[in-house]
Order: sequence, then structure tokens, then C-alpha cells
Amino acid sequence: MSCKFCVFSTLPLLFVLTTAAIATDDIHVVPGPNAAEELQEALITAEPGSTISLAEGTFNLSDGLSLDVPDVTVRGAGMGRTVLSFGDQKAGGEGFLITSDNITLEDFAVLNARGDGIKSKGADQISYRRIRVEWTGGPNEKNGAYGIYPVESKNVLVEDSVVRGASDAGIYVGQSENIVVRNSTAEYNVAGIEIENSKFADVYGNTVTRNTGGILVFDLPNLPVMGGHSVRVFKNRVIDNDTPNFAPEGNIVGMVAKGTGIMVMANRNVHVFDNVLKNNGTVHVLIATYPNEFDDDNYVPHPRGVLVRDNTYGEGGAEPDGEVGKIISDVTGKPVPDIVWDGVVPLTEWLSWTAAEDRIYINETDGTTFANLLMIQNTLYPWSTSPDRDIADYAGALPEPKEVALPQLQGQ
Repeated sequence: MSCKFCVFSTLPLLFVLTTAAIATDDIHVVPGPNAAEELQEALITAEPGSTISLAEGTFNLSDGLSLDVPDVTVRGAGMGRTVLSFGDQKAGGEGFLITSDNITLEDFAVLNARGDGIKSKGADQISYRRIRVEWTGGPNEKNGAYGIYPVESKNVLVEDSVVRGASDAGIYVGQSENIVVRNSTAEYNVAGIEIENSKFADVYGNTVTRNTGGILVFDLPNLPVMGGHSVRVFKNRVIDNDTPNFAPEGNIVGMVAKGTGIMVMANRNVHVFDNVLKNNGTVHVLIATYPNEFDDDNYVPHPRGVLVRDNTYGEGGAEPDGEVGKIISDVTGKPVPDIVWDGVVPLTEWLSWTAAEDRIYINETDGTTFANLLMIQNTLYPWSTSPDRDIADYAGALPEPKEVALPQLQGQ
């Protein structure tokens, strides 16, 4: 066989390999009259390993987008330069829905989705990097509930992102595990960041401002995933949360008082430390029991194993809002203390004292104000309404949850 024949016999194979690499490597979509169809087609036909590159400009979309192919990156030219605009959306419960694993979304914006901004459900290794979700008309109960919305997922990363105007939570992670939310901004939402019915979460380096409530960590009953625990909330700036609550009627976050900084409710092993809290009109840190009736025998409505330490507090508590603010300030007066615990524990524990690992601990510097509202005692003895303000009685320590390690961050 001649050498010349050998060279030409390999060309068909080389052509197949080369075109296959091109097909699965990078798909480019640009704004234009056919961009909506081309973008959804790219999301459907993408192969694992593909990158869908969105050019600079505005994509006007009337239907929601969806992605169910694993191992795909969707990348724009920047969250201020590539915009998916859903102002005329007529179909879909969210702007963008992801239901596959190992997905990276980065460097683009989603505006004015009819429902939620970007939702990922049942995803393992989902990363939101430099994503902006916004309702440009400002706070409105008709805005979508959630901006960035991973649910029932594992190994969740949200970083360097911005969310504005959500009628429930700007950044919401629910019924999930192994979570990092960092270096992001949430403003003008009802809740800035929510960690709900989730375990092993690190929330740090975020700026949470101009929301109704800043950062909420809680569990709710009657959900498929229960028993949230092991959450660290640290090194965040939780300031100037002063937007009136605009949640639709009946929404659980409708109970959040304007000017709530960080709230821990019905969750376990939650550590709140090294945060800056100031100008939150109702209360900087609230530790509370779930207040509504429920019929879930597996649900524990009380916070357990909560440690608040080494935070920095500025002015706050001077304008307690709504029913929650009134309940607190009727007991404490104004300004409301920096840290408030409702003091509700099961009656059996109140009689025998709570196990050490389930207690509430406060380790703060001199000058930090605190009140245990003693709501169990005051329910049994309504003539006694004085709170316990002796912060020294609540000093103590708990083992800190381990740093959350995500597969997509290995080597970074």
C-alpha cells in the first residue's frame, strides 16, 4: 500500500471527527427576528459538552425556554450586555427552566419573566455565575415569585449575581443540599435570599439591601424534603432593608416585617456570624418558631442549635413594622434590640430545659442588645410580659458546620 493512498484513506475519518467536535463544542446564537426559535432549538439539540454562546444584545422572547440536556454551558457576553427579555411572555411558568445535571449559566440577564426568572429543578451541579434577574418596573405583587430558583437540587452554586424585584425571594434555594450562595446582590425583593428546607449551605459575601427582609433561613411543613440543617450565614452586608412587603396575599413571606435583617425559623444548626447589619427598621436578627397551625407530624416548628456571634450592628429597630413588629415592640419597646428570640420552645422542654445542642446561643461584643420574649412563659402567665435581656446567660458554643465543598469548585 503506497504512502499516498494511506493519507487519503484517513481523510473521511478526520472529517467526521472534526465536524463532530464543532457540532458539540460551541453553538452561537445572535439577537434578531428568529432568535427565539434559534435559541430554543439550540437548547434542544445541544449535545453534552456543548457551550451555547449568546451574543451581545437583547433577545425578545414570548415563550419560556427550557433545557434538559446535561453538561451544557449557556454563556452570554455579560449580565449587562446579553439580555433575555420576557416582557411579552405568553407561555411558561418561568423565563428559563433547567431540569438536567452539570449545567453552568453565566454572563447574561433575564428580565420581566411572567413567572419565576430562572428555575432549576432536580439538578445536580447547577451553577449560576454573573446572572442578573430583574423585574424592571420595581417592586410589584405581579412580579414573578423567585429570581434565581434552584429547587430539589444538589451541589448548587450562585455567585456574583444580581436579583431585583422578586415578589417572594430574589435568590431562593429550596429542598436542596450542598449549597453556596456568595458575592451576590439582592435588592428590592420581598426576601433577598432564602434557604428553605435545605441542608449544608454557606451564604457569604453577599450584599442584601432594600428588601423587605434580608436573609431568611427556615423550614416549612408539608413539603417533600424536610429537616433543614447545617447552614452558615457569614460575612454578608445586610443593610437598609426598608421595602414594604409586596408579596401576593396568602404567600408565607407576606408575614415578613419590613426591616427584618436575618431571620432563622424552624431550622437546625444555623450559625450567623461576621455579618454587618444596620438600618433594618424592625430587627437585625430574629430567631422564631413557625407561627401558623400545621398538620404535619414530622415537622418541628422550633429553631434548634442556633449560634449568633461576632456580628457588627448599626442603628436599627426604630421602626418596627406590621404585626410582627408590633408583637416584638409591645414587649421590648423601641428601638427593638439587635437580636430577638421569641423564646417559644415545646412545653416539655421548657419544663426540663432544652438539650445543649438544641439551645440558642448568643456570643456578641459589649453593647449588643438582646431580648428573649419568653413567649411560652408569657402565654402561661400573661401578667408577666418582661423579656429576658441578659445576653450573658446565652453565651455558649456549638460545633460549626463544615465548609460546603462543591464538585464544580474543585481546583478553583
